[in-house]
Amino acid sequence: MNWAVKELRKKGKTVHFIDLSDRPELDAIKSIGEAPEGVENVVIGLTKTEPADAMKGLFEKGVVNTWVHWKTDTPAVRELCADHQCYTGRCPMLYLGNDLSIHGVHRMFAKIIGKY
Repeated sequence: MNWAVKELRKKGKTVHFIDLSDRPELDAIKSIGEAPEGVENVVIGLTKTEPADAMKGLFEKGVVNTWVHWKTDTPAVRELCADHQCYTGRCPMLYLGNDLSIHGVHRMFAKIIGKY
């Protein structure tokens, strides 16, 4: 997820980084409740807790688009995504990085196999 944050910041995007781990990054928001109102786009990459629980709180704060990092979606996420704009089963880094980066190569293969 740090890569996604760095790439988005390089593109001039405002990034709010919520770190729910036991040892959060210093500049991270440490709970869903601390997240600012009005954020439209979110990338979720939770593996130790149920991602849908965090997503519910974010949707209440007005999140519109949610990218759930591949292999972290769960049945509860898929159920919740039925009522929201979600992207699952894809690495969010596919949409970042230049064409000659590892992400660009990943993007090329994803396009070839129809997973972009």
